[in-house]
Amino acid sequence: MAGPAFIAGAWQFGPGNLASAVEAGSRFSYTLIWVIVLSTIFMLIYADMSVRLGIRTPTSLISSVKDVLGQRVGVAAGLGVFLITLCFSVGNAVGSGLGLSMVFGGSPLVWTVACTLFVGLILLFRNVYRAVERVLLVIVGLLGATFIISAVISKPDWYQALDGVMPTVPPGSALLVVALVGTNFSLNAAFFTSYGIHERGRTRAEYRRTTIADTVPGIVAPGIMTALVIVVAAAVLGRENAEATSLVGLAKIFEPIAGPVGSTIFALGLSGAAFSSMVANATAGGTMLSDALGKGSSPSTPTAKMTAAAILAWGLVITLMFTSSPIQLIIVAQALTVLIAPLLALLLFIMSNNRQLMGDLRNTMFKNVIGALGFFSILSLSGLLVYELVTR
Repeated sequence: MAGPAFIAGAWQFGPGNLASAVEAGSRFSYTLIWVIVLSTIFMLIYADMSVRLGIRTPTSLISSVKDVLGQRVGVAAGLGVFLITLCFSVGNAVGSGLGLSMVFGGSPLVWTVACTLFVGLILLFRNVYRAVERVLLVIVGLLGATFIISAVISKPDWYQALDGVMPTVPPGSALLVVALVGTNFSLNAAFFTSYGIHERGRTRAEYRRTTIADTVPGIVAPGIMTALVIVVAAAVLGRENAEATSLVGLAKIFEPIAGPVGSTIFALGLSGAAFSSMVANATAGGTMLSDALGKGSSPSTPTAKMTAAAILAWGLVITLMFTSSPIQLIIVAQALTVLIAPLLALLLFIMSNNRQLMGDLRNTMFKNVIGALGFFSILSLSGLLVYELVTR
């Protein structure tokens, strides 16, 4: 039963997520762990909305949005997700190449090209979705093991980490909080979950099993991994009073206590996160833009494949043009996604409350309350981001 939600989790857990989490831990110790906890709860509710929509929509979510809310709204949703995938593509390309170069040697650019071509080959499969799903399930499992080992190696203060669950906003952390929410409360990934459910042909009778075997573990796993990265960064970089200013710095955060072995473990995690996010990012962006343009709602359609190739090419070209990728730039790119996120949240909320479409799978009162809190949170963060960008 596992699959669609794990793709959403793999998409949200990429280099930008790692960059934001490492900066959170190195600059503010354990104090921002609460952001991950809250974001994961919101993400779980919205992913569940998308799962139920995937079961109930006749063809696809964007097609149903067009039917219920109008053609322009559906096209806007598809274009919005496509723009988000362009933002993610550069960090994914850089992270995949850099991580592998630190493990195996060689030029990061060469590894970036190799990873991009390999992902392109995966997208050529006749049944693209199932191929992507199998690859990402394996990678997410390996990533979980990698970051658990990393947390053990770093020897953090677990009691202090537990205190980080209590909400506090340290001075100077506003943009970082926005970036953390943007990566962990990933509305674009939640939105795409419905496509995986539809591709799998899930039925009303399978909803409960899907929730237990896929939605909950698929969404909670990246949240736990992100929290572990904050814990590791706080334990190592915080202990050394250092800050990661490059992706190389991310992979080297273990060297003070574990030598090259710790660096290699984290580099593997970095490249795995980047590769899995690269696969999911291109697949989702291609599929939803194809659907928005009325060219089909499956990853296997020609338009979806061409759009996915364009997303991969964009990430590769920008990476080749700008050989350095500072952490702050990736964090800003992640933060910018919250400008589009409120639209996706609102669409999921409205559609999952549509009585005629959803029937007995409509939102419960509890899910509406949490969903409303999530929507107003992401809307507030969009306003905060605009304020931060204007006043800087």
